[in-house]
Amino acid sequence: MRVFLGITGASGAPYAARLLELLAAADAEVGVCASAAGLEVIATELYGDASLPRDEVLTRFLAPTAGAAVKAYGSQDWGAPYASGSARVDAYVICPCSMGTLGTIASGAMTNLIHRAASVALKEGRRLVLVPRETPLSTIHLQNMLTLRQAGATILFAAPGFYHAPASIGDLVDFVVARLLDQIGFDTELMPRWGQPS
Repeated sequence: MRVFLGITGASGAPYAARLLELLAAADAEVGVCASAAGLEVIATELYGDASLPRDEVLTRFLAPTAGAAVKAYGSQDWGAPYASGSARVDAYVICPCSMGTLGTIASGAMTNLIHRAASVALKEGRRLVLVPRETPLSTIHLQNMLTLRQAGATILFAAPGFYHAPASIGDLVDFVVARLLDQIGFDTELMPRWGQPS
């Protein structure tokens, strides 16, 4: 499976880290692109220091996937395969997805590789999953999400359930990531399904 993972400046870096870990462990080919704000959120939420140099943040973030088919791309790398519909890509994920990114994609504008990859997914009719976390939502947010849903994207909120009796933050993260993996067609037994014993 070939997956594009865009990471933007919304809270939710643990979701992106866990998703990348699972995809890499399953030998998926993953292209990662983090915006400047996305790198700041990773530095804050995963490493507790928003002042870390951006190169160091990305190096730390990708370190657990060493040896896997994971490659980082710059946000202005228009030569990346994910910038073109002629590249074969199975799924595109933006996790977490800021409302600024969501609104830009909904408008059809493209100022970086993350926007462009999402636009490619929509125009080619491929799987695109956006994982926002913002709350509460304005009318503009809701209209943008409706526009993207009508265009073929899946909106998967970073909203974990509690019916599986989570015992840790990791369990809550896994709940959302398991739903995300389902949406991109990736078979997982990460979490018990409804009706299954936990």
